Amino acid sequence: MIAHERRSRILEKAAKSLRVEVSELQKLTGASPATLRRDLDFLESRNLVVRVHGAVLHPSTAGREPSLLLKSRTAIEPKRRIARVAAGMVVDGASVFLDSGSTCLEVAKILASREDLTVITNSLAIAARHESFKARLVLTGGERRALSGALVGRMASDALAGLRADIAFVGASGLDAATGPGTTELGEREVKAAWVAGARRAVLVCDGSKWASASTFVFARWAEFGDFVTDRRPPDIRSSKKPKIHIA
Repeated sequence: MIAHERRSRILEKAAKSLRVEVSELQKLTGASPATLRRDLDFLESRNLVVRVHGAVLHPSTAGREPSLLLKSRTAIEPKRRIARVAAGMVVDGASVFLDSGSTCLEVAKILASREDLTVITNSLAIAARHESFKARLVLTGGERRALSGALVGRMASDALAGLRADIAFVGASGLDAATGPGTTELGEREVKAAWVAGARRAVLVCDGSKWASASTFVFARWAEFGDFVTDRRPPDIRSSKKPKIHIA
């Protein structure tokens, strides 16, 4: 099969499926791994596909972040398992940073009943559950980002500058084995970076689907996290200092 035909098949499959595993493309084209890499390099250089870990995305979906409502309805059981493991890391009397996002919302549901805790968050979804909280609940303030229900911007960043916590739980829109976790929005990047910097212990909480998601803004390096709670074994993280992996 000549290069033009292989690349046409790759584009047709990506347009139809939106996300295609690299292994599936090898079977589709019959190409060697090296040849397929060259084909994908060529297509990506022309913005015809987006490459993520182990897969290829159609560019129409690569930068589209789902809403918090949609995310809260997907991978529900893995997120609840992750939340249970994460919540078990919180010691008595701790102060807790809780990021916005559907997995952190599941963590909040568990921690809400603990009267000894102080929970600090920029999540309007968590704030909406304030009547169920026995824990002390503190909001950062800031401008609402409608898609995620996160409070972001200068007010949120300034509020976090003087805050410290014993532990932070942080989510991500996408994961990269080399660069680290990322988000699709610059305002959220600043807040997430502040969570990590201001906590004695930073914990990344993400289900395995985030390895297939593209994100523009890396907010922390792998070495900055002490722990990573997820639902399946991740690919090899390329960092000299890696977080401890907890499989929920």
